[in-house]
Amino acid sequence: MIRDASVADAESVCAIYNPYILETVITFEEEPVSAEAMGKRIADVTVVYPWLLFVEGEQVLGYAYARKFHERAAYRHTVETAVYVAQGGHGKGAGTALYRELLARLKPLNVHTALGGIALPNEKSVALHEKLGFKKVAHYEEVGRKFGRWIDVGYWQVKL
Repeated sequence: MIRDASVADAESVCAIYNPYILETVITFEEEPVSAEAMGKRIADVTVVYPWLLFVEGEQVLGYAYARKFHERAAYRHTVETAVYVAQGGHGKGAGTALYRELLARLKPLNVHTALGGIALPNEKSVALHEKLGFKKVAHYEEVGRKFGRWIDVGYWQVKL
């Protein structure tokens, strides 16, 4: 089941996100996010855009959201998207279902373009984005540094 997230879900979102911070280069954050800080992020995003949860029973298995791409007015029809699935929750279709619902909800919000940034290499994320119609439009070399190594970032784009 997919439902809207609220500030009350911050702890569940942190339980999914913080292992990515501590164990992977998928996110460039380096310190775990507190439930309070995550609650503020959810509250800030949901003023304008959706933040969705994939829930199985009572367990949150994943989440997806969109946020402003840049602050300047001319970018107002473009968003950056993110999707995270709990470790051990992959292969159940959560990422695909979340992304499809997110993109569907963005269309009526006058969003023209959605962008997904991917730390490379990440074959699973690339495959998910391309499955949903995203096309690679940029590749930045060595723009992030985490765990003592340089990381490339690619951007995938879909026009809604």
